[in-house]
Amino acid sequence: MTAFVFAFVVILILFAILVLAKTIRIIPQARAGIVERFGKYRATLAPGLNVVVPFVDTVRYVIDMREQVVSFPPQPVITEDNLVVSIDTVIYFQVTDPVAATYEIANYISAIEQLTMTSLRNIVGGMDLEQTLTSREEINRGLSAVLDEATGRWGVRVGRVEIKGIDPPPSIKDAMEKQMRADRDKRAIILTAEGERQSAILTAEGNKQAAILNAEGFREALILNAQGEREAAILKAQGEGQAILTVFQAIHDGQPDQSLLAYQYLQAMPKLAEGTANKVWILPSEFSQALQGLGTAFGQAAGVPQHTDGPKVRVDLGPSEPQEPTGDPSLSQVHEDVQRAIQAAQESTTAATPPMPPAAQPPAQPPAGGEEPPAQ
Repeated sequence: MTAFVFAFVVILILFAILVLAKTIRIIPQARAGIVERFGKYRATLAPGLNVVVPFVDTVRYVIDMREQVVSFPPQPVITEDNLVVSIDTVIYFQVTDPVAATYEIANYISAIEQLTMTSLRNIVGGMDLEQTLTSREEINRGLSAVLDEATGRWGVRVGRVEIKGIDPPPSIKDAMEKQMRADRDKRAIILTAEGERQSAILTAEGNKQAAILNAEGFREALILNAQGEREAAILKAQGEGQAILTVFQAIHDGQPDQSLLAYQYLQAMPKLAEGTANKVWILPSEFSQALQGLGTAFGQAAGVPQHTDGPKVRVDLGPSEPQEPTGDPSLSQVHEDVQRAIQAAQESTTAATPPMPPAAQPPAQPPAGGEEPPAQ
């Protein structure tokens, strides 16, 4: 009897524990429990401690209400230019209605995956490869719109769809790498050309500035040189003027007579006839006067009597026509020089002067003895 009572008590305690376990259900945070009574939906349990009818109500599903991330494996997609690319996607979704997610669709994750693939093929099928690679945002927006519309009745909200990777075929990858390499080489060449252009421009600007500075320096040098030549010319002119004044003063102090001037004039006459370009030599009117004055001077020096207003008295000064000049040796040398100058002037005049009519012949030259020429 005691054993039977003990067994009954134990069975009763175990039944109580079982009933308590079936009655009290604890739902975690961000979860939702779907309660069914005899296979039919009865209620949705909130997070926390919940009491259900044991052996009548059953918690069939516990739905996760948090946002979930699902990554789908790469799927082959054909582009508009008939290239096969592999695209793998990542979907962010959240269950908003646990009842619909439980009873409207059997497996909403698989359904979302298949819907994503079909929508992706439709969107990418209208793009070429280059547009597919550069239009990820457009693809994401298209997928999000299609999935959000289709999964709304499933109690699922698709928050975001991301294209994780787009892998073209190996041959296309190789061609793209070559194209990218060529594009980089092109940009490098362009940058190099731009650098050389800028360098040439800067070099030209530098040469221009250098040329301007050199021209300015040359101009300054020319100005300074001109100033120096001007100062030198002024000093030279002043020196020549001072020399002329000194010579003039010396001549004035020496008081030269007519014979000296006539002698200098005769020395200059042969030089006038020099040169092959002198065809005509015109004797000035002062030439006869110079010869007359010079003959008078040498006649006085040789002792020739001169015409005076007084009585004509002969002075005995020795032979009237000496064979050799006597007296001052320097005067004899002057006499010889005068004779040679007169002879050279005559020869130059004869060679340079064309024949003239008898009436226009020049007057006869004075005799070598220094006598006066006949009256004109």
